[in-house]
Amino acid sequence: MNSIATVERGAGPPLVLIPGIQGRWEYTRPTVEALAAHFRVVAFSLGGHSDGRGIFSSEVDRLAAVLDAHHLERAILCGISYGGLIAARFAAIHPERTASLVLASTPGPDWHLRPRHLFYARWPWLFGPLFLLETPFRLRAELATALPNQSERRTFVRWQFRTLLSAPVSLIQMAARARELPVPGIPSDCARVSAPTLVVTGEQSLDRVVPPDGTASYVRMIRGAKHVVLERTGHQGTITRPAAFADIVHAFARHAAEAVA
Repeated sequence: MNSIATVERGAGPPLVLIPGIQGRWEYTRPTVEALAAHFRVVAFSLGGHSDGRGIFSSEVDRLAAVLDAHHLERAILCGISYGGLIAARFAAIHPERTASLVLASTPGPDWHLRPRHLFYARWPWLFGPLFLLETPFRLRAELATALPNQSERRTFVRWQFRTLLSAPVSLIQMAARARELPVPGIPSDCARVSAPTLVVTGEQSLDRVVPPDGTASYVRMIRGAKHVVLERTGHQGTITRPAAFADIVHAFARHAAEAVA
């Protein structure tokens, strides 16, 4: 497996953060910093390379390698969007290494690309830039609600732009991940998850990327799972309201630990 870009922040119970389909941990930086107030956070970038079994299976192995590299026998797994699918598969395969599971705005088990985006994904080097250009329009209503102050929105957009320049995403790798969706076997994985599980969604009217009711279906599929709505957010709530998200995760993890003790 190729070298893994990771970052570690904070102290406390270990939590591994798995990023979304863009693959770079840098786009979760606000989430990492907020969670680090409560946890020892390890975040990493996805690989985007197949080992013959498909990219998704390689990413699950990558998560195991991250735990090993940071000497973590057991950790809270927090998957954002696509990263939640990786976390759920890992939790099903390795229950002994999963202290608890957090799925944030994770695509439902039958979620698939819109026809236009599937077309983009077939030729990402040509049409990928169009997908990126659409993003501000998809997120406009969400950002206006999560960040009602215009100055805050400008600061957020500038940070996103700087991150894009310093940590450019691979459109080819993003498209390869997207083409594997929906991931086969996720419902049966969920039936095997034994760790305490929290499902976090944004508001139904604000998530224009992944329908929250699809994400909420994991509550029915994972025994004992809890659902929390991160208010005034859609798909980007983990980075537009990172402190609120971190507080939700902290309260859940503390309750889960007390239930085991």
